Amino acid sequence: MTADGFALRTDGLGKRYRKGWALRDCTLDLPAGGVIALVGPNGAGKTTLLRLAVGLLAPSTGTVRVLGHDVTASTPHTLSRIGFLAQDHPLYQRFTVAEMLRFGRSCNLRFDQGLAERRLAALGIGLDRRTGTLSGGQQAQVALALALAKRPDLLVLDEPVASLDPLARHEFLQVLMGAVAEDGVTVLFSSHVVHELERVCDHLVVLNRGRVTLAGDIDTLLTEHRRLVGPRTDTGPGRDGAVVETVHSDRHTTLLVRDGGIPAAPGWQAEPVALEDLVLAYLRRPGGVSAA
Repeated sequence: MTADGFALRTDGLGKRYRKGWALRDCTLDLPAGGVIALVGPNGAGKTTLLRLAVGLLAPSTGTVRVLGHDVTASTPHTLSRIGFLAQDHPLYQRFTVAEMLRFGRSCNLRFDQGLAERRLAALGIGLDRRTGTLSGGQQAQVALALALAKRPDLLVLDEPVASLDPLARHEFLQVLMGAVAEDGVTVLFSSHVVHELERVCDHLVVLNRGRVTLAGDIDTLLTEHRRLVGPRTDTGPGRDGAVVETVHSDRHTTLLVRDGGIPAAPGWQAEPVALEDLVLAYLRRPGGVSAA
């Protein structure tokens, strides 16, 4: 736990490449503890944000603090508290699992080899296996075991289940949730598998076109948003709150609104919003504009 209670804080964070901005005006306060999902389409800036968070990229503008420290000025001790797993689960294909563990121990100050061995034994992955002979799901589990053996306070995962089949994805997330429960690690991971997020995540960040369009506690966001269905209209019911999306049919208008639970106007029916529908509505907004 950090002194201020935040795992990641950014202020005006941006990264510009030769062709343009990959991330811009990113200001976030992400709490320590639990699981934070980072969602957005390809090219939204997810990988850029994660690489800035772990110190693999330097920002063009703004600041990024992880576990209370400026990442750009972090010491080896501070960086040892951060684990990172890339989408391709990088492993030396000719190494045995045991050799990968020895390599991990040589590179990390707080590496717990016993923890990694116990996790892999529970999954039936032998230490004498060459990583190149393992299935995609097994390779992902070895990479996760290595990341968790670092005993990080913050574990950053970039699309960790993107290439896995449904069973392997379920097993990977199950192990990850067990680690959160047992060790209290904060997890920040990017994903486009939106329908699984509500089951495993506490906090949500939606990125689109390099900008944050929505961020907050998932339960709070679902409570604040509703779908309103009423007679066809071009103006909508008179009410406070922000309209996120409007859909018209021949006879009805459907609004997705962020209004904090204001009573529905006469003639309009209020319905709860599923997390996937909420995320998609924000991704469809023109120019990635937030309704907050």
